[in-house]
Amino acid sequence: MLTIVTVISVFPLYYTMVIGSHTNAEMAQTPPPFTVNTSLFDNMRGALKQQPLFRDIFNSIIVSGFITLGTVAFCTLSGFAFAKLRFRGNKLLFALTIGTTLIPPQLGVIPLYIYMSKFHLTHHLAAVILPNLVSAFGVFFMRQYLVTAMPTELLEAGWVDGASTFRIFRSVVVPIARPAMAVLGMITFLFAWNDFFWPMIALTTRNATVQVGLAGLGQGYVPQQAIIMAGTMLCTFPLLIVFVLLGRQIVGGIMQGAVKG
Repeated sequence: MLTIVTVISVFPLYYTMVIGSHTNAEMAQTPPPFTVNTSLFDNMRGALKQQPLFRDIFNSIIVSGFITLGTVAFCTLSGFAFAKLRFRGNKLLFALTIGTTLIPPQLGVIPLYIYMSKFHLTHHLAAVILPNLVSAFGVFFMRQYLVTAMPTELLEAGWVDGASTFRIFRSVVVPIARPAMAVLGMITFLFAWNDFFWPMIALTTRNATVQVGLAGLGQGYVPQQAIIMAGTMLCTFPLLIVFVLLGRQIVGGIMQGAVKG
């Protein structure tokens, strides 16, 4: 079963390489080709000539990295406050936070762009980073995890010993929340890397992220599918590297958090 699932999961990535190494006419044949040839690297070079994808990849790493760090930090703080701290308006503020997920993000594009323009941040990466430093989903996710994973007795013991709330958060909450923080970080990084709608509006092709850069490939009366897929494959490598390097740690963190001592 694992072998079958793996083949099904890997096949779209493999077929992207196949399309990226053949012309439109070759892919229109019956049956279409299912092998990769050496034209893939030529098409990658052609994609780099049309759009500076290495610069776009670097911009996406910066944007996704800052958004991931900000989301994990702020959502963990907010989740801890909503889960374990008692203050006036706790439930109301949490309900309002969850309620923001019901608002389509498209409704906020015009006022958000006006604010970014007033701050002179349009066409800069900060226009993409700042509005996404925290998410309602992240707050809800961390709150639900900490409600069940962190005993209240640990907090009370820390307060009795004279520790401040921030000291308890740093020394007690963060170690317990690491598995959830790792999962939230991976999800946030993927969403930030794949985001297209707002970066397309806030940025230009001269200072773009990966998704905006890919939109400028293979343009013409007949789109050059080989150039588009070769560029897509080139921009997929960083995600594969992140998964290979961090996938084992994230899964291990999840399993560690699931073990009850």
